[in-house]
Amino acid sequence: LPGLVDSHVHVNEPGRTEWEGFASATRAAAEGGVTTLIDMPLNCLPPTTSMGALRLKQAAARGGWVDVGFWGGAVPGNLGELAGLHHGGVFGFKAFLVDSGVPEFGCLGPAELDAVLAEIARLDALLIVHAEDPGVITAAPSPVGRRYAGFVASRPPAAEDTAISRLLA
Repeated sequence: LPGLVDSHVHVNEPGRTEWEGFASATRAAAEGGVTTLIDMPLNCLPPTTSMGALRLKQAAARGGWVDVGFWGGAVPGNLGELAGLHHGGVFGFKAFLVDSGVPEFGCLGPAELDAVLAEIARLDALLIVHAEDPGVITAAPSPVGRRYAGFVASRPPAAEDTAISRLLA
């Protein structure tokens, strides 16, 4: 039977294994019919933004229950690492245009984004982007309470529209 591929998994190992590690993540994937997971580059320590970090992730994933692949991170200051990560086997790269929520995985400013886009094109690689415009998010109301509607109000559609327009341009 065919298996499922989950292309957006946050395993968090190494460094934050108490959140979830490869042993529990790959076993849960297998029990749910997922045969391949592609791990996101943030939430682990160190994030997958260099060859050294990629090698640590690959070693941590050995012996799991399913096949595992990796996204590399495009963050401020690691432009020179992208080619090595690409040739090292990452499926593509993840970038944020706003705060990622973890301090070790910074967001790209406009000039950094332009440089990353040029390098990604040169490598003929994939780039996935958390596309929210930081100016629109800063101007939006802060989330209020624990209700989902309060969070949604803090993330207006214009934040995505503006960021996506920027990426397309």
